[in-house]
Amino acid sequence: MKRRDFIKGAGIAAGAGVAAAATGNLAAPAVAQERIPMVVVSTWPRDFPGLGTGAQRFAQRVSDMSDGRIQVEYYAAGERVGAFDAFDEVASGNAQCYHGAEYYWKGKHPAWAYFTAVPFGLTYIELNAWIRFMGGQELWDELGDEFGLKGMMCGSTGVQMGGWFNKEINSAEDLKGLKMRIPGLGGDVMAKLGASPVSLPGGQIYENLVSGAVDATEWVGPWNDYAMKFYEAAKYYYYPGFHEPGAMLSATCNKSWFTSLSASDQLLIEAAAAMENDVMMSEYNAKNGQYLARLINEQGVELKRFNDDVYDAFGEASAEVFEETRAHSDLAARTHESFAQARAEVGAWGNLAETAYVAQRNRVLGV
Repeated sequence: MKRRDFIKGAGIAAGAGVAAAATGNLAAPAVAQERIPMVVVSTWPRDFPGLGTGAQRFAQRVSDMSDGRIQVEYYAAGERVGAFDAFDEVASGNAQCYHGAEYYWKGKHPAWAYFTAVPFGLTYIELNAWIRFMGGQELWDELGDEFGLKGMMCGSTGVQMGGWFNKEINSAEDLKGLKMRIPGLGGDVMAKLGASPVSLPGGQIYENLVSGAVDATEWVGPWNDYAMKFYEAAKYYYYPGFHEPGAMLSATCNKSWFTSLSASDQLLIEAAAAMENDVMMSEYNAKNGQYLARLINEQGVELKRFNDDVYDAFGEASAEVFEETRAHSDLAARTHESFAQARAEVGAWGNLAETAYVAQRNRVLGV
């Protein structure tokens, strides 16, 4: 071999060695970024339309967006802990995140209810505005700090139906003595009107309604209610629900775990939650109309509208509940006041925008 060729070859080999060493040094941090375990527990049955499948989509999306680096293990209600044990499981650090409805935890602090839905509250559009731009997230964070949690929006069911009843509701008197499955502050309103509110996870409602353990129930809307077969146990389907005008679901993480992540991983989880917040609402809007038609045409369900007298009674009882809620603590009072201001401001704009337009569009087109 000629001396020049030998030197040239040696130079290439040396360069390759330097490159390999450099590559090895650069790769070291990636190797150091070990897989991150993330256990997600849920308050919903596995594969339940919308609620359960939305929670599962969120968990899968976190895994996919991280290329599997964040190793997500998802557990539906009852698979690891009961539906109503999800809060404590995450607050304790035994799991890293739950997907659920924050109003389930109102017994721990009444302000939790505002981050799902409260009577005469905010619609999906209004709630997003409050959370993102009108101080809602900051109040949610302050509440979460008391329990070591960090919540973020992760789905919505939109305006819910008023519920399933075995008798017609023509006045507030007809509510007295009813045992009704209804959680959150809506349940407190029913109690003011003489009903007995019962809090049950979704997977237990049907059996209790069929057996007569409860006389009435609210759940979500036509798509979910059809899947639950409530039409087999109750005849009258009332609307609109005063109690959950835009029920928001959350992905709530253990804060110590969440803040230990890199800034990019925190953003990744927030982005996955924000995407599901949009996707779930879109799916409910796409499904509810067709399933309402099936309930009426296939199952003979009688669609009923709460009359104004009944709705006024809901309003009066809600005002009493809100006064009691505000009296609980400074944080509860500030949460309610911020919420009410958003309702007034965004609601006033909505009267001139979506509400006015949709009413006129439907009138002209006969929708």
